[in-house]
Amino acid sequence: MELSKNYQPEVVEDKWYKHWKSKRYFNSTPDERKSFTVVIPPPNVTGVLHMGHTLNETVQDILVRKARMSGLNACWVPGSDHASIATESKVVQMLEKEKGIKKSDLTREEFLKYAFEWKEKYGGIIYHQIEKLGCSVDWDRVSFTMDPDYYKAVIRVFVDLYNKKMIYRGARMINWDPAAKTALSDEEVEYKEVQGKLYYVTYQVADENGSPLGAGGITIATQRPETIMGDTGVCVNPNDERFAHLKGKKVIVPLVNRAVPVIFDEYVDPAFGTGALKVTPAHDINDYNLGLKHNLAVIDTLNEDGTLNEAAQVCVGMDRFAARKKVVEMLQQQGLLVKEEEYTTRLGFSQRSMAVVEPRISTQWFVTMRSLAGKALDAVNSGEVKIHPGDRFTATYRYWLENVKDWCISRQLWWGQQIPAFYAPDGTFVVAETKEAALEIFNKQSAALLTIDQLRQDEDVLDTWFSSWLWPIEVFKGITNPGNPDINYYYPTSVLVTGQDIIFFWVARMIMAGMEYMDVKPFSDVYFTGMVRDKQGRKMSKSLGNSPDLLELIDKFGADAVRFGIMIASPAGNDLLFDETSPEQGSKFNNKIWNALKLVKMFEAKVSSSASGETPFAITWFENRLQEAKAEIEQHYKDFKLSEGLKTLYSLIWTDFCSWYLEWVKPPMDQPIDKAVYEKTVSFFTELMQLLHPYMPFVTEEIYHLLEPRTEDLCVKQFAPLQSFEAVALQEGELLKDVITGLRDVRAKNQIKPKDPIKLYIQGENKELFKAIEAILKKQVNIEQITFVTEPVGQTITAVIGKDKFYIETERAVDTSAQKEQLLKDLDYYKKFLESVNKKLSNERFTQSARPDVVQLEQKKKLDAEEKIKVLEESLSNL
Repeated sequence: MELSKNYQPEVVEDKWYKHWKSKRYFNSTPDERKSFTVVIPPPNVTGVLHMGHTLNETVQDILVRKARMSGLNACWVPGSDHASIATESKVVQMLEKEKGIKKSDLTREEFLKYAFEWKEKYGGIIYHQIEKLGCSVDWDRVSFTMDPDYYKAVIRVFVDLYNKKMIYRGARMINWDPAAKTALSDEEVEYKEVQGKLYYVTYQVADENGSPLGAGGITIATQRPETIMGDTGVCVNPNDERFAHLKGKKVIVPLVNRAVPVIFDEYVDPAFGTGALKVTPAHDINDYNLGLKHNLAVIDTLNEDGTLNEAAQVCVGMDRFAARKKVVEMLQQQGLLVKEEEYTTRLGFSQRSMAVVEPRISTQWFVTMRSLAGKALDAVNSGEVKIHPGDRFTATYRYWLENVKDWCISRQLWWGQQIPAFYAPDGTFVVAETKEAALEIFNKQSAALLTIDQLRQDEDVLDTWFSSWLWPIEVFKGITNPGNPDINYYYPTSVLVTGQDIIFFWVARMIMAGMEYMDVKPFSDVYFTGMVRDKQGRKMSKSLGNSPDLLELIDKFGADAVRFGIMIASPAGNDLLFDETSPEQGSKFNNKIWNALKLVKMFEAKVSSSASGETPFAITWFENRLQEAKAEIEQHYKDFKLSEGLKTLYSLIWTDFCSWYLEWVKPPMDQPIDKAVYEKTVSFFTELMQLLHPYMPFVTEEIYHLLEPRTEDLCVKQFAPLQSFEAVALQEGELLKDVITGLRDVRAKNQIKPKDPIKLYIQGENKELFKAIEAILKKQVNIEQITFVTEPVGQTITAVIGKDKFYIETERAVDTSAQKEQLLKDLDYYKKFLESVNKKLSNERFTQSARPDVVQLEQKKKLDAEEKIKVLEESLSNL
């Protein structure tokens, strides 16, 4: 068949993915092999995959394909997360925009029907993208965190933890999202530095009747004047003499004229601001604690949507930020605003809605975290779970667990697992898996029997992470069907690949759940990918419009090129810069391999009928280079350095195989190629495609089948064991490449045409090394004769390559001035290089703190530079 000019991914990719699926290569069932299990971090059903998902899914597919080709029973479980806050928000927006329906117009059941329709639509889009990317997931095992069994597992765990006294219900100061109208956990709040204002306000001293005395008062600085109406006290330091006269006094809260006590507490720093603090227990956690300590009233002035309520008395119904402007204006009119000044502050934002979070006292459900955190901490400290890269993230993990707070798990939403707490008409409640079970408990506890219709289930749903922390267990039905064959075989899973931004939300909590419910870790290794950023260093996001569409990229460059582009620049844990030049490089790599295939197919057309029996140097060298590279790549897999593994492969294929090996074995024009050489070349090409397959599955499978007829597919072809390699052959190969490059450079600089033959004299220490490479050297540089000498040869062009001298004899007159200029330039370079190395080695701080191998490398550089300088100086003296 005739091969296309360039590789055409659009023709290849759908064909092979359908073939792999039809062969059920990605499907796994327990057997006698060792399992290699990966569970996909379930993407939210709120839209399409972004470039962070692309990186994450590519890394997982590389690991899974490598495991499958290494004799392991690879199982990669796909799925998606219901994402309570994000999905409910999207569905509410869709209903209002497309159907003119408000959530408040619907029953819970009606709303959930629309939410499930949304899930089917966008879940389908996500799975299509995963398929287009070439991910080898087990499509028989697709899981969703709201599947019936999964839902049951979440409820069962809630009930179990409640019965263990590890879940409780209580009124606490929590983080409130006014846009989503729900509570948040501490981890769902993102803090940013923003430019704000400090407002200095006068609180007048009250007389015995609670009326303003008139003159004087306390000046208080606040960032949030809209909360003044909720003030129930003013606090100063007991050691601050400025306020000693106010002991036992009250001050008047501006705008609402409420008389509140002046309290004294060492919590207040006299040097900060004015030294006086307004206390608003309903709207600040520190004020709340002060209020509890001093028995202050709690006045909540905000509605759940962030507007002011009746308790505020002024600006009722106004949004909190509009109210801020209005309050400042009113204070100014009443002569109570002393001044304003610019102020930089840290403000909390909801991770999902990006609304400014409000501290709010609210009755919620909480998980006590201390005992759970202890087990998760031990799992990492003991090395049972290994984090990669550990030097960056292990300390962060430990810090969070050592300082963990109780987890607020209730959300004021409809989309999610509804909390299994059931209330009687008198307000008492029981926790049970079903309403029927709750009724049975009630009627055992009470003489007055209730009916099922009298029970009301808690309206709230559970935090999304309370379901996804069970992911590695429940995708194998470990909670709903404990001890089943799948959970026994696939759990614990092998590797978790995820983003560093959910180390607390998900990774730590999965380890907690695993230790609590399986008494063993949920995975052995955690591989943290970096953040994908644009070339300006900005995080890719829909709001900035800087995140490319994955399907558009695949349509333009092909899935392999996209995978290559995102992996070549993504060392574990480090952020990576990505734009269209990245997959473009992958596309060029595809074409390079494709052109190599076309060259080998040309060889196929002119294979000699017999083999010479001799093993050419090119084959000996590449065989050893291939084994050396395979060992490097294997080590990169073990170290989770997949980007470095791809770089090794890229260099091996592009440079060593395409640029050197194929050129060395290519027969002269119209000459046949030795049969053994051709067969070995196909064998090398096959091995290279097998090594590259986990990274770029489509192009490799296509070329594998085009090289020669195959009955086996590459994606399940097993890797051969690693073999040793000979250092001498590799040394000879490096020498050959250096000499060819150096002599071609000399020819070009001296304007010797490639077709003009030359004679070469070599003055070097190791004559034996050159014997193996002599034939290729002659062919590649057009040398008609090579002679080894011990003295300089006159009337020749002199070149120094490595530690050896080369004298080129040509029919053209020799221009020694050009040679001298080049040698002086080289000498100057190496002298400066030696100076920098000596400077480093003379620095005691470097020699004492650097690793021994690093110091040793610098010492080798010094010796090599000194040897080079000596050779160059000798060459100059011989001109």
